[in-house]
Amino acid sequence: METVRRGYVPKDETEFGPRRLDALRAAGQELHFLLDRGYDVKSASTFVGNHHLLSERQRLAMARVVSPTAALEARWAKELAQTPRSLAIDGFNTIITLEVALSGSLLLRGMDGTIRDLAGLRGSYRIVDKTLLAVELLLDRLEALGVEEALLYLDRQISNSGRLRSLLLEKAAGRPLALEVGLHPSVDGQLARMDRVVTSDAIILDKCGSWFDLNRGLIADAIPSAWVLDLAL
Repeated sequence: METVRRGYVPKDETEFGPRRLDALRAAGQELHFLLDRGYDVKSASTFVGNHHLLSERQRLAMARVVSPTAALEARWAKELAQTPRSLAIDGFNTIITLEVALSGSLLLRGMDGTIRDLAGLRGSYRIVDKTLLAVELLLDRLEALGVEEALLYLDRQISNSGRLRSLLLEKAAGRPLALEVGLHPSVDGQLARMDRVVTSDAIILDKCGSWFDLNRGLIADAIPSAWVLDLAL
């Protein structure tokens, strides 16, 4: 299987390196200020990005990291401190983030505490050399936390979703965890109506009934070498 660094962009080491941190943090603070005053994230990101001469990828990072205070407080109010016995998992969102962590590629800590990547998923996905380990780490973590049931959703329209489903079920076989993997035409819409959700997708976090941050602790414990950039807004 081909060795792939999921989410790796060579310029990240410069654009998100030590010399750019002050500018990125200042941009994040200004974007947060504007969002708190009702500005649209797209127009606010453009204004702040132009002011600080940010690249498109840096602007995307700011939009992924920063949220208005009201949204943050609403998310925190729904965050579960204790691990529930059953979870509904945003499959691609969770596994791709783990693949990026295993690749040593850039991850971002959002203002809400969740870990997000910039890898993007535009209708295509392929299993890479990091996928198997990401799946095993996910299953190990669920077991260690005492999760008894997990319903993991994969976007049906994404390429190779069926192959990933088969891999997940194969590796879950024989474990005490009861894992169901569903291929769904609208994962975001489904999870937005559910409780005990695992995702870092801000739209889902804003709409779901409750959520649990799985990847933050998993990455800290199992992938301590991961590049997680905390802009400390």
